Amino acid sequence: MDVIITAEALAGALGGPTPPVLLDVRWSLAEPDGRPAYRAGHLPGAVFVELETELARPEHEPAEGRHPLPDEAAFTESMRRWGIRTGDAVVVYDDLGNQSAARAWWLLRHAGVADARLLDGGLAAWRAAGLPLETGDAVPTPGDATARYGHLPVVDIDGAERMPRSGVLLDARAAARYRGEVEPVDPIAGHVPGAASAPTAGNLDADGRFLPADALRARYEALGVVAGRPVAAYCGSGVTAAHAVAALAIAGFDAALYPGSWSQWANTPGRPVETGGA
Repeated sequence: MDVIITAEALAGALGGPTPPVLLDVRWSLAEPDGRPAYRAGHLPGAVFVELETELARPEHEPAEGRHPLPDEAAFTESMRRWGIRTGDAVVVYDDLGNQSAARAWWLLRHAGVADARLLDGGLAAWRAAGLPLETGDAVPTPGDATARYGHLPVVDIDGAERMPRSGVLLDARAAARYRGEVEPVDPIAGHVPGAASAPTAGNLDADGRFLPADALRARYEALGVVAGRPVAAYCGSGVTAAHAVAALAIAGFDAALYPGSWSQWANTPGRPVETGGA
């Protein structure tokens, strides 16, 4: 699976006969509305993606988690609004080391887009390469792509609870949240019993680019990940956990996503909680 593309390679592809569709996913817990930053400067032709409404189902119960997956029909509508046609290549990016954009990458791959990649280093890498930006809103020609889920593995809340007994369950949140020392969003602090702490920031170098494949492989092998053993990742609400899935793919491991993540676990009565640890 080709997960990433460099800024230089992307610039070349944009000048080719079949340029990829570009998606800008500016979002974070601190700044959930990324549209002003997008309008101030984005890659040429990139379409803004609204994470809260297009990469998640807006109407949901707390027990589903904060960002449940959109259904196929809704995601199909979004893909077509972004201008994706059947067979198109797609490149997604953000300004957060791809920790938000990975959600779009994961959904596109899950929906059957075979060539979906992350711009390694995101917006910062594009700027560092001296490449141009546009302002305002891009208005693409509507596409015809159709989402057909099932191309990447998923686990539900019960599967996440069982995972540490048969494989490895990775918690992609900051270590302090894993340990239960702080919990800024969800009602209960701690982690899923048996999960290993693997903050997504550890996937990146100082410039926000993914570590080399061998370094990522060594990182995850140290956490118990080995070929042939099941592995799944979760985070607060299924956003940065997709970044862990991407890093694991670069390292050569196929990992499942637990979309409900801690926000579902913490809102489901009777689920056990652990604190402390790494």
